[in-house]
Amino acid sequence: MSATKLVIVESPAKAATIEGYLGPDYHVTASIGHIRDLPQPSELPKDMKKGPFGRFAVNVDDGFTPYYVVNPDKKKKVTELKKLLKESDELFLATDEDREGEAIAWHLLQVLKPKVPVRRMVFHEITKEAIQRALDNTRDLDTALVDAQETRRILDRLYGYEVSPLLWRKIRPSLSAGRVQSVATRLVVARERDRMAHVSAEYWSIDTAFTCAGQAFSARVTSVDGAAIATGSDFSEKGELSAKALKAGVLHLDEATARSYARALTDAPASVVDSVTRKPYRRRPAAPFTTSTLQQEASRKLHWNASSTMRTAQSLYESGYITYMRTDSTALSGQAIHAAREQATQLYGAEAVAEAPRTYGTASKGAQEAHEAIRPAGDHFRTPGEVASSLSKQQLALYDLIWKRTVASQMADARGYTATIRVLTGINVDGKRHDVLSSASGTVITAPGFRLAYEEGRDQGRYEAEKSDAEKTLPDVAEGDAASLTQATPAGHETQPPGRYTEATLVKTMEELGIGRPSTYAATIQTIGDRGYVTHRGQYLVPTWLAFSVTRLLEENLANLVDYDFTASMEGDLDRIAAGEENGTEFLSGFFFGPDGSGETGGLRHDVASLGDDIDARAVNSIDLGRGVTLRVGRYGPYMEKADGTRANVPPEVAPDELTDELIDQLFSRAADDGRELGVDPGTGHTIIVKDGRYGPYVTEVLPEPEGDAGAKAKKGAVKPRTASLFKTMDISTVTLAEALQLLSLPREVGVDPASGEVITAQNGRYGPYLKKGTDSRTLASEDQLLTITLDEALAIYAQPKTRGRGVARPPLREFGEDPISGKKVTVKDGRFGPYVTDGETNVTVPRAETVEDLTAERAYELLADKRAKGPAPKRARKTAAKKTTTKKKTAAKKPAAKKTRAKKQAATKE
Repeated sequence: MSATKLVIVESPAKAATIEGYLGPDYHVTASIGHIRDLPQPSELPKDMKKGPFGRFAVNVDDGFTPYYVVNPDKKKKVTELKKLLKESDELFLATDEDREGEAIAWHLLQVLKPKVPVRRMVFHEITKEAIQRALDNTRDLDTALVDAQETRRILDRLYGYEVSPLLWRKIRPSLSAGRVQSVATRLVVARERDRMAHVSAEYWSIDTAFTCAGQAFSARVTSVDGAAIATGSDFSEKGELSAKALKAGVLHLDEATARSYARALTDAPASVVDSVTRKPYRRRPAAPFTTSTLQQEASRKLHWNASSTMRTAQSLYESGYITYMRTDSTALSGQAIHAAREQATQLYGAEAVAEAPRTYGTASKGAQEAHEAIRPAGDHFRTPGEVASSLSKQQLALYDLIWKRTVASQMADARGYTATIRVLTGINVDGKRHDVLSSASGTVITAPGFRLAYEEGRDQGRYEAEKSDAEKTLPDVAEGDAASLTQATPAGHETQPPGRYTEATLVKTMEELGIGRPSTYAATIQTIGDRGYVTHRGQYLVPTWLAFSVTRLLEENLANLVDYDFTASMEGDLDRIAAGEENGTEFLSGFFFGPDGSGETGGLRHDVASLGDDIDARAVNSIDLGRGVTLRVGRYGPYMEKADGTRANVPPEVAPDELTDELIDQLFSRAADDGRELGVDPGTGHTIIVKDGRYGPYVTEVLPEPEGDAGAKAKKGAVKPRTASLFKTMDISTVTLAEALQLLSLPREVGVDPASGEVITAQNGRYGPYLKKGTDSRTLASEDQLLTITLDEALAIYAQPKTRGRGVARPPLREFGEDPISGKKVTVKDGRFGPYVTDGETNVTVPRAETVEDLTAERAYELLADKRAKGPAPKRARKTAAKKTTTKKKTAAKKPAAKKTRAKKQAATKE
């Protein structure tokens, strides 16, 4: 008997898991995400391009009616779904229970137009029990959730299509603006501006060491004559002591004073324990994971980016291992709390479990519709060991993190005490007595509680290293005990600029500000990287100069669109629409046409139109660097310009805050050598010059300009000048004519192989220097060999057995530690297509925007994790020549005009 009930979900993996829990009466299939969307205006039917839908594929003058089309790659899927529906007597829409899932279900209804009973089936975990509960508790489609999602989609279309053309005209073609991405870009740019404005201040500290009661311990001088010693946090961003520090009378130690105090401490006759204090220590376990905290913790502990985390989490959810992974709720169901407490008791003992079940409140600003926190699926949790054989290493690492966090959330507090010992030493400096206090602190854990299972990671603060309350055991001493100072070491420090955002800290900040939602964080970070607004420097996000221009244009002309509070308020409006408390059309009207709906006094359309052509493109793309130097963002990249017109390119690897006065001078000095004449080639009579190009310095010859009226035509077919890149050992300011001529002589004929009669040449290729004989290539050890290698040396190389590739294996360019997932050593190697990161199992190319020298271990692990999460690249299908057949031309059937359908509001559609 064939299945009579059709269940539609989003993904094949989810479909396969659910089908295993349902009987033979059910057929589960996947829509593969959304089946239709707003088309690009260029994709609209010809008769609609000049109508009300022509600008946005949304009729803003008729209640913001959208025009939807079935995605071209989904037409076959829609046909398949319609066929399956005809064979069924009941339809279950089992897409995700959030706004996106509700919208997918609504679009399926609009396109399939079922004539059988339709049931909405929702669940937040894929287990047999959860699926059965969902079948028993179906509901109607939630049109409020659909309205919220559709409103968000139209809102983003209006924002992007109104603002992006402004960027094209004033900055560069093909740029984009977005409701969330532009604000995220502003956050990263604002942090870099703070770093650029930061003025470093030097300050000194004195580390001391004592023995007391037969035990040694380290300390640090914290005060002199009752005045606290200044630390990094006591300084303002201007490099001066803050007003608060000045009011408190903080003592700023310079080098001379610190060294004189250290010498006096070493010579001091005795020290005494001035005080011993103990404070109780108690710490609660962290709440179960939300989408945001999962992304942050995976970044800290697994060194993954947000996209890798979400891809892996989705695969775990669809396979039935964890609950739904897009949520901002920290709540656990009663069954989950029971499962976590039961498992904690079995593994760690009853004393490690909290006396009463713990509940957690949602801390995020403007939380979406309530889901459960991310946790292991089921009413009884499976340990990582029980699922290890069923999961990939990447999946297991994330499951382990989620399992530990969930179990720990129901365990007892970690308890102990923090002890502080202060030692007083009297010193004499220049005939004056000073009382110096050294302090040592340490935390002792007496009852680990939840820490037996898990401890939350922390983002390192600017001056975290100066804190001395780490876990360590101090000697058992009492006030008045004698202590002996064994060492006093002065150390110099400089204040640090605010740290750049990592993906984890950017997600955390966006959540705190209420910008975006769990489902958008990973996509937003991906987008601002793809648009060229940020690059990665290790795990840190570095804004490009292009991002500075885009942010400045928006801040100065459309400030509300990148205002943090305004953006958060829009998220709040969408939340109220989802709750049925606000109307989507009215919200869109206020956003686009202004408060009065006229479009004359406010709203996006008025704000953009009122700008006219008043924006000074040159000013928007200029940043004053001081000393008469202006950085300009040009079509082909950033460059600096002086008042006299002198220019210098800014290398793409230089971060904005690294463009110091010293580096600016170096770049202008290098630019002065750009175009320097080296002399005349005696063989051709052409002038040889050295230039600094986008991809590095090179030498070239200056060919004479064609003369006469035929000059322009002659240019098209003219011979191109010879060019050659400088060797890595050469410098643009010192390269000579002789060296240039040698470079231009490449490839060089080394000689003829007497055995085969084939010519051997030395060539410099994309992947380095090599020898070539017919089709046989061999790698050379250095570029210098291109000019010096002899025929005998070349023959000796060819006499060696050929290894894979052109030569012997090269040593790694960089070496790191063990990958957190595979446990294997990670290295950077020089491959055929450039440098790549590998752990012996997974290979990933180093992105072009990043350098091998700047690559950190954390970033290497992140790149590998992202590659694993993406899975193997799909194999390219081989093209086969199709046989030509003679057929009669068929008259194209006339397509019926698109009909309008109405659900909660009228929407134009095309199937």
